[in-house]
Amino acid sequence: MPELFDNHNRRIDYLRVSITDKCNLRCIYCMPEEGLADLKKHEDIFTYEEIEIFVYHAIKQGISRVRLTGGEPLIRRDVVDFIKNLSSMSELHDMSLTTNGVLLADFAEDLYEAGLKRINISIDSLNHEKFKHITRVGNLSIVMKGLQKAFEVGFNPVKINAVVLKEINDSPSDFKDFAKLTFDYPVHVRFIEYMPFSKQMGLDMCLPCSEMIERLKKFGELEDVDSPRGSGPARYMKFRGALGTIGFISPMSNHFCPECNRLRLTVDGKLKTCLFSNDEIDVIGPMRNNHPEKAVEEVLREALKVKPKDHSTARKDHFVRTMSQIGG
Repeated sequence: MPELFDNHNRRIDYLRVSITDKCNLRCIYCMPEEGLADLKKHEDIFTYEEIEIFVYHAIKQGISRVRLTGGEPLIRRDVVDFIKNLSSMSELHDMSLTTNGVLLADFAEDLYEAGLKRINISIDSLNHEKFKHITRVGNLSIVMKGLQKAFEVGFNPVKINAVVLKEINDSPSDFKDFAKLTFDYPVHVRFIEYMPFSKQMGLDMCLPCSEMIERLKKFGELEDVDSPRGSGPARYMKFRGALGTIGFISPMSNHFCPECNRLRLTVDGKLKTCLFSNDEIDVIGPMRNNHPEKAVEEVLREALKVKPKDHSTARKDHFVRTMSQIGG
């Protein structure tokens, strides 16, 4: 199988694909309360068929893993059939999906039967009031039913993504709730440092992972463990006797740029080489105007050439897109 390497000799084999910029939650660090004012028009977004063509040819070039994101991917119509088509690509070694869990109880069985075997669920607090505050409109009970359903149908691994915000969901009880969850379920909780994509919330809301670890140590001895399937930038630890693990993702305090292996495809057909850069490479135009295989090959070649070495060469003073528009 061919391999892709960027100009900094990093192997690029992971593609995150956003299939919608719409969401059924309004998380305070991700979207304005009224939602996005500039949602993409139907004709300006990639069709499922176009995404499938891009992924197919990207695999031929060296991409072997794909994660589907949004917005909230489960709100896009016919998502199960789309996932079934992707899962039929024999050279795609790994496919996963990130969801906020609101619709997961309804979709879990169909997603699993379509070929999706592992899933990430975004849950920033296990406290009902805090969850409602962070998501503005969310119901934690519904999301927890989705989590339970994920275990019932056989997803493995099941991961929880929790963005930690200072003075909002960083109390001892918040960490204790998640710690307890790893004893009750074989779940992999990943605490993520807040990244300042919101105009309303700055870097002062970021709690470093080193402090998260110290707070968790109050509830028991933590030991380093190997990462679950679908390795990423997280450092994993485990409480003795727990069924699950706890991971820490530190994009701000200890970035993982030297090991970055990913590209991001936005719903409107732009390829981002770095989450912290406003620079984008147009994909939708070349694919619609040229032979798709040639277009994908040329776009990937350009992406490998311009992918920045680290955040310091990529980050701008402000972000043009919200996280929901980029793909979480």
